[in-house]
Amino acid sequence: MDRSYLVFFIPVLLVATAWMSFNGNAGEYVPVTEMNTQDTDAYHTMMSVISHPRCVNCHPNDNIPKRGMEGTPHPFGRDGETSDLSFDVLLCASCHKEENDDFAGQPGAPHWDLAPRSMAWEGLSKAEIAASMLNPKNNGNRSHEDILKHLTEDELVLWAFEPGLHPDGTPREKPPVSEDDFIAAVKIWFANGAVIPQE
Repeated sequence: MDRSYLVFFIPVLLVATAWMSFNGNAGEYVPVTEMNTQDTDAYHTMMSVISHPRCVNCHPNDNIPKRGMEGTPHPFGRDGETSDLSFDVLLCASCHKEENDDFAGQPGAPHWDLAPRSMAWEGLSKAEIAASMLNPKNNGNRSHEDILKHLTEDELVLWAFEPGLHPDGTPREKPPVSEDDFIAAVKIWFANGAVIPQE
């Protein structure tokens, strides 16, 4: 039997698997069991940051911002909507300025805000978060290029690596890898098809 067609068919199948590693709903994806070491390492490095409380706190499943490594609800009854307290409307930017206030222990970065409800990551596995992040129905119809740029250039995302001080003057916890290593991992992962491995 002539098996020469396999030389063409197998690479095509692998590429198709990479592009179809998720479908229309967050958390539903086709697991990929075979990835090269570089891609696997890049994925896990990237997801060690994206699944870290410093990121997930701004992607809550109940529209209530969380804080700290324990993910405790924001004080003062804050939520993702404007809140009319009869005397003022307190937006995130009312307290969170464009940079950290280490004197008051107030974190800050440009356009401080919650992620949209469609991008809720709280309670999801790493693979489910990755699937949701890539899903155009959840991510505002963003392309891979758009997401890569958001993860590697957006000042609010990169705030996680410079989170400032707690009100008691102690440093906030940073993600487990450096900013440079995170950015490099994101670029490698997207360059090789943004494949979600089986957990």
